[in-house]
Amino acid sequence: MSSSDIFIGETIGTAILILLGGGVCAAVTLKASKARNAGWLAIAFGWGFAVMTAVYIAGPLSGAHLNPAVTVALAIKDGEWSNVPVYFAGEFLGAMIGAALVWVAYYGQFHAHLTDKEIVGGPGAQTTAAKAVEAQEKGAGPVLGIFSTGPEIRNTAQNLATEIVGTFVLLLAVLTQGLNGAGDGLGVLGGLITALVVVSIGLSLGGPTGYAINPARDLGPRIVHALLPLPNKGGSDWSYAWIPVVGPLIGGALAAGLYNVAFA
Repeated sequence: MSSSDIFIGETIGTAILILLGGGVCAAVTLKASKARNAGWLAIAFGWGFAVMTAVYIAGPLSGAHLNPAVTVALAIKDGEWSNVPVYFAGEFLGAMIGAALVWVAYYGQFHAHLTDKEIVGGPGAQTTAAKAVEAQEKGAGPVLGIFSTGPEIRNTAQNLATEIVGTFVLLLAVLTQGLNGAGDGLGVLGGLITALVVVSIGLSLGGPTGYAINPARDLGPRIVHALLPLPNKGGSDWSYAWIPVVGPLIGGALAAGLYNVAFA
């Protein structure tokens, strides 16, 4: 694979991943959406299908890493680091593009949601406004969850451990079951397996932090949230932002280390 193929494949694939994954979060969250309150099952399966779709699109070009934790794990597994910066660049750019496209697709719903007194507070608002104020005091605006993850209970050690464990499971599955014949990305069957593993992680381990398990998936959209001209959007919770970056990278590295010891 050439550097241009890797960059283009990762940019397109990660954009699709975030468009569909962030899209299901928007569909469930935004007040004027037909899927509002569809629940955690919809989010977990939506993200799983997003992974599957993105892998099948990007696989022929780049091997469909779509996740810096995957890129780091494969580099540790093979000892080949030369293409890591190209993968990272495509992944983070694609994540930002995908997040911006979610905003485009749900533009009217974002405006309606963020100008609703019951969501953002203001004169005449009811008790639900207190929840929005509480979230903003913690640094997270009322629609940040569409773009990025956040913990239900803020405990740095636990939040970091949750992201490490979830990504460890993901990468161990990718390395043992998901790789293509060349071992440099996800294969056709591996894309389906990985998608189902993502659903499993969401259902089983996603409750505490929202399961970023992917630094680009969290940081890229968080930057877009900070930049978008959304009314009453609140903060981007930068004090938490390092956890869904560092945790997945550690989890991916640990999975690669175990793979090299136990499976290689």
